[in-house]
Amino acid sequence: MRVTPQIIEAAAARLAGHVRQTPLLSSPFLDRIAGRRVLVKAECLQHTGSFKARGGWAAVSALDAAARARGVIAYSSGNHAQGVARAAASFGVPAVIVMPSDAPEPKIANTRALGAEVVLYDRATGDRDAIGAEIAQARGLTLVKPFDDAQVIAGQGTVGLELAAQAAAEGVTQADVLVPCGGGGLTAGVALALEARAPGLQVRPAEPEGFDDTARSLAAGRIVRNEARAGSLCDAILTPSPGEITFPIMARLCGPGLVVTEDEALRAMAAAFAHLRIVLEPGGAVALAAALFHAPAMTGNAVIAVASGGNVGADTFRMALDRAGDTP
Repeated sequence: MRVTPQIIEAAAARLAGHVRQTPLLSSPFLDRIAGRRVLVKAECLQHTGSFKARGGWAAVSALDAAARARGVIAYSSGNHAQGVARAAASFGVPAVIVMPSDAPEPKIANTRALGAEVVLYDRATGDRDAIGAEIAQARGLTLVKPFDDAQVIAGQGTVGLELAAQAAAEGVTQADVLVPCGGGGLTAGVALALEARAPGLQVRPAEPEGFDDTARSLAAGRIVRNEARAGSLCDAILTPSPGEITFPIMARLCGPGLVVTEDEALRAMAAAFAHLRIVLEPGGAVALAAALFHAPAMTGNAVIAVASGGNVGADTFRMALDRAGDTP
């Protein structure tokens, strides 16, 4: 299935009443740090603490009744896991989630609390695709991929529909829209929605240093992979490479990728808490980090950053708050 603005609109209709319209936040203190107006789309306030609730609901709700009744399976470091588990629980169907054993404990615990069966694997040596495929075949489950799935991308694209209207209400019609990027489901979905609704807003993917496969792929004009599979605090957006569906969309619609350090992500988390009173996880903060600390890479009087998730453990959040004094 090709992802189109019409599919995103259809997903928005199915999501109505089941996901939150998240706010577009601002602070003069963040503007001062960035040297331009900064608007933050707070998807960390979404159900399950992440935009992934959108894609999970879009995908599960799009299944035919028979397939949905058999149940679903997904693989995820935690945010997609919770999104799919929440949707499956709401429809009263089984869910199996394959998760890396080094995923933050709150994400594993929350996924189980939502009623899903969790299967753990070693991120560095295991093959989540193979594990998921084997379980899916054995139990007759439908695989809901974390990003390379048309309905998941459509669900994530509803962030872009909201953002287009909210930016227009703020008088912003020309800006870079920075999006935390793993496999590219959110990035591609938002880019498609904005192409249709607000073409003056251009999406740019933001990634952590060492896991910048999308930035390198966009520069090379072809999909390239990360050498490492683990080793970053930004666990929510660690993927081997952009998706086969998402990359062509990003290559057509997105500007150059932005890469931030772990320290910058932690400082962005501290700034978001201090000035917006929102809690972000490292992967969910990379777009804000790029907006605040990579200002020369952008043009214009405004920048929009998607704060994609807030499912962070206490130790990591304390680590971020310790950086508070390092941000102007």
